[in-house]
This record gives sequence, C-alpha cells and structure tokens, in this order.
Amino acid sequence: MQLRNTKKLSVIILTHNEEFYISEAIKSVSFADEIIVLDSYSNDRTPEIASGLGSNLIFREFDNYCNQRNYAIPYATGDWILFLDADERVSEKLKREILKSIESNKFSTYKIWFPHFFMNRFLFHYTDKTVRLMKNDDLLFKNEVHERLVLKSKPGVLRNHMIHYTYRGLLHFISKKDKYAWFQAKMCISKAQKVTLFLLIFKPFYRFFHTYIIKRVYLDGVPGLAAAAIDAYGVFSRYAKMMLIEKDSK
Repeated sequence: MQLRNTKKLSVIILTHNEEFYISEAIKSVSFADEIIVLDSYSNDRTPEIASGLGSNLIFREFDNYCNQRNYAIPYATGDWILFLDADERVSEKLKREILKSIESNKFSTYKIWFPHFFMNRFLFHYTDKTVRLMKNDDLLFKNEVHERLVLKSKPGVLRNHMIHYTYRGLLHFISKKDKYAWFQAKMCISKAQKVTLFLLIFKPFYRFFHTYIIKRVYLDGVPGLAAAAIDAYGVFSRYAKMMLIEKDSK
C-alpha cells in the first residue's frame, strides 16, 4: 500500500557549488510537493542541474546559514517544511516515517538523526540530532553558526536516520572545520569574548574527551578516533582564528 501525504510538503535545499551532490539529493525527495533550492551564486553546474530537475531555484548571496534558512522559508507554500543539505539523502524508510509523522500531527517539529559518513563508513556514535522537519508556522532560525530553530514546543524524534555523506575525505573534513572555525571566531569576537590560555589548551582537550569517551565514538573504531581528533582541532582552530582577528584589529 503506497503512502499518500494529504498535507503539502516543501523541501528546502541550501547550495553552493554542489554539482557533485545535488542531483541525488533532489531525487531522494521527489515525493515532496515542491522542492526549493536556495543557491549562493554557484559557479559550477549546481543551478543548471537543480533547475533541470524541476526545482524552484532562487538565489541569495551567502552571509550565514541562519539568514539563508530564514530567507528561504517564505518561498515555501507547504504546510510542512523539510530542510535538506545537498550532501544528504532521504532513505525509503525515512521517507515513509516523514509522511506518517506529517499525517499524525503529533508534533509540530521533528528531530532527525545524522550519523556522519567518514572513511567509507557511517559513524553511528559520531552523530547529530537536529530539527529538520517542521510545520510551516511562523518559523525563525537563530545563531550564525550551528543555527537552531526557535522552538515553541517539544519536538518529536524520528527513528530512521538521514543518509549524510558528510566528508569526502580527511582534507575535506579538516577544511570544513576550518570554515566553521572562522564563522565561530567572528561570532565570539562580536560578543566581546576573549581568548585565554585556558580556552586555547583545555577546550580542545575537553572536546576530544567528550566526543571520544562520553559520546562513545571509540565504538566507531579508527574513523571515530580520527573524527574526535579533528573535532578537537576545530575547537583549537576557532580560538587561534580569534587571536588572528584580534591581532589584525589592533
């Protein structure tokens, strides 16, 4: 028996130079009533591919993820919105759970599990749980980095995970951490936070400990160890970049 969704679903995908991923992302949500691609003026074939697959293509210069999501929301005509990144895929099981959840109307928002894909395997302990499915009702995201939806009620949690091809390799993983570190450093500086020796030394160590031991990422083997170490590097990189910004401002 095929599931039918009687409540219109909009999917929003944020892109910038994602020609390697975007086609499969769009195809994985072909069950949605509309697919909106907000592109940050890619200089590869991303817009062409997205448009060719029937997406509603809109453009906005990138400043931060929070503003990108908030900008895209008014374009969605669906009762529900699913936010997707270009390197993510909705599996058949997750698709069915999404449609059932929309019909049940039990929650107005839902979190989805995102195990990271690294070194040719999914790391089921190195994972995030993020609100991505939500009723289209006066939505607002906050925070420039690791943006979060302002919640009005407790979210539900979907059992099936998102397929997330997070990192193409070690260098891509590190470059992503560096990219986020710049955003985080600028945000910390804007809040008048200062770098101390304690932050520079203790925080990276604690991040490794928290990721590898408390979150039990050691159960993901060698890829888990590498991921925890790069996590710690990302924290160190944030504070190092804050020092560079402070030095340049003097």
